[in-house]
Amino acid sequence: MIQKILDHIQSIRDRDAACPSFFEVVLCYPGFHIMVIYHPLAHFLYKNGLRTIARIWSQTGRLFTGIEIHPGATIGKNLFIDHGMGVVIGETATVGDDCVIYHGVTLGGKGQGPKCGKRHPDIGNKVMIGSGAQILGPITLGDGSSVGANSVVTKDVPAGVTVVGIPARVVTANDPHFYYYGLPDTWDCDN
Repeated sequence: MIQKILDHIQSIRDRDAACPSFFEVVLCYPGFHIMVIYHPLAHFLYKNGLRTIARIWSQTGRLFTGIEIHPGATIGKNLFIDHGMGVVIGETATVGDDCVIYHGVTLGGKGQGPKCGKRHPDIGNKVMIGSGAQILGPITLGDGSSVGANSVVTKDVPAGVTVVGIPARVVTANDPHFYYYGLPDTWDCDN
């Protein structure tokens, strides 16, 4: 357990352009707090039938971090939620390993479909979702994909692809570079 937490701290330090210290991550990163203190216990309680207690604990986490992760959501290892305020992850969402999610992102439903069925997206491994992006419905973002800031994604995104815009459209495929905010270095935001 301790090694898992240390690995999470190091993964944040490795991916944050601000180059935070160990203690900055532990003391000042709400994304770390929600993933270490709040969501694991809420998810455990939820999976063991204590749904109301799980929701209360997750809402306590929301109060302190500004990040709302439904206790039913399944989150992989080393999720880095940078800044965090306004992030919402729905009940049937799944997030893979080593993903980065910036502030204001929603992994939500579209308000239609089965009342109690799959309504939220599945996010692959090493996916980056830029600030303000809305990923809506039971869709899949493939491994290594990126979503640009303020994009609205309502259709599957293949692995290794970067999408931007409203509605989201492909701007790069299989590009090996990591984009902190989901935009390629060569992307002209004025187009």
